[in-house]
Amino acid sequence: FFSTRPAMPRVSTPSTAVARDYTINLHKRIHKTKSFKRRAPRAISAIRKFARKEMGTEDVRIDTTLNQFVWSKGVRNVPFRVRVRLTRQHNDDEDAKEEMYTLCTLVQVPTFKGLQNETVKSEE
Repeated sequence: FFSTRPAMPRVSTPSTAVARDYTINLHKRIHKTKSFKRRAPRAISAIRKFARKEMGTEDVRIDTTLNQFVWSKGVRNVPFRVRVRLTRQHNDDEDAKEEMYTLCTLVQVPTFKGLQNETVKSEE
């Protein structure tokens, strides 16, 4: 009756370097925060959690421009949405636990209407 197909493998394995653009809805991820003083830190944590899930790496690094954008309206009034570029890169440290890390950078857009998640072509 029900087919027991194995789960489809991911298209990009965590061992390949890739860059993708995503729109993250911060409003739905932090709206249950009890304290106003925890909203911006919770938003940063939500971005880290999203990047971990999408890119499959534990090591997530947030760019300073993205951090300043999240904090731009203060600790209480976090922007509702943010467009980020998640770039999975090889770790250059010899003593690193993982071979890959994810870098989250801000992508400035005039409006969030009609945007899709898209893979960015590398400049190399």
